[in-house]
Amino acid sequence: MSGIVLPRYLAMRFVSSIGAVFLLGTAIILLADFLELLRRTSDSDSITVLRALLISALRTPSLTEEFLPFAVLFGSIAAFIGLSRRLELVVVRAAGVSVWQFAAPALVVAILIGMGATTIYNPLSATMKERANRLGTTLFEGEQNLLIQTSGDVWFRQDGLEGESIVHARQVVSGGEELFDVAVYQFDDENVFRQRINARKATLSDGEWLLEGVTLYSTDGESEELDTYSLSTFLTPAEVRETVAQPDAVPFWRLPGVIALTQRAGLPAYRYRLRYQTLLARPILLAAMVLIAATVSLRMARLGGVARAIAGGVAAGFVLYVTAEITSDLGGAGVISPSAAAWAPGLAAILLGVSILLHQEDG
Repeated sequence: MSGIVLPRYLAMRFVSSIGAVFLLGTAIILLADFLELLRRTSDSDSITVLRALLISALRTPSLTEEFLPFAVLFGSIAAFIGLSRRLELVVVRAAGVSVWQFAAPALVVAILIGMGATTIYNPLSATMKERANRLGTTLFEGEQNLLIQTSGDVWFRQDGLEGESIVHARQVVSGGEELFDVAVYQFDDENVFRQRINARKATLSDGEWLLEGVTLYSTDGESEELDTYSLSTFLTPAEVRETVAQPDAVPFWRLPGVIALTQRAGLPAYRYRLRYQTLLARPILLAAMVLIAATVSLRMARLGGVARAIAGGVAAGFVLYVTAEITSDLGGAGVISPSAAAWAPGLAAILLGVSILLHQEDG
């Protein structure tokens, strides 16, 4: 084989293996989310199977982002095992090709996948997830709580010209600037409870929350229904976003602007900086998964034992995942630098993988 044919062939083998595992995982995630959505909405007559399937399809890409490193890990293990069982690696090694030469195409593939996942797939998945949230709230109005509880309930305290209030929302979209199924517990200047406000939707505008589909409940038990109601607030969009919005809902290309806006508002931006650095470090993490796959698979080519290789890969991937989650929690809380929290697990896994391969190959 010429110098370019072998790397191209190996790269295509890894692309096909990783792609197959990723598509299989995506199908499983889509099916599980779709069935869960049907279970939640089984009592509703207005929710059709096609609508539920559409919402699941729109939010599946955001769910598969967490699965991508494992797709690279298991796809790489499958590729290494396939090459070994067909004796292709034996022939390549006999021709004097080192482990680093036939692992290099896999590393290049992983890095390119990571770059594409960060710059293209992440913005697309975030946009589709936002579309799924909007579709659920638009189509099903009061039933959206059953449909798309991706952001979970949120509680926050705010202040305004009319006094303090505690806000509870079942669903959040548009970075926290639109809330659905809202309950506001309003207090006067002396911190005495004044009234409760239930609203179908709340939209943040300049210095106020514009509530729609409102029911006012006073302390004497009287209620009043209104089409709209204005609730004063001193919160800015940046403060609302930092309070209730999830960083994974912000596309990659918008994160620098959100970070700058949050910092200008005098608020901590640890979570957004961590998310940004995590996306930047994704190619390194995927490259680490390839090295982990090589350490547990190549030795199998000599000693046998597919089950052992798979079990080793699962264990190593799980340890790396847990480590990344721990460092992410610390970085999101500001205990350690978000950059260190995002980059350290992948870099440490790469160094460990290189050390193990050096020991296996050179003793």
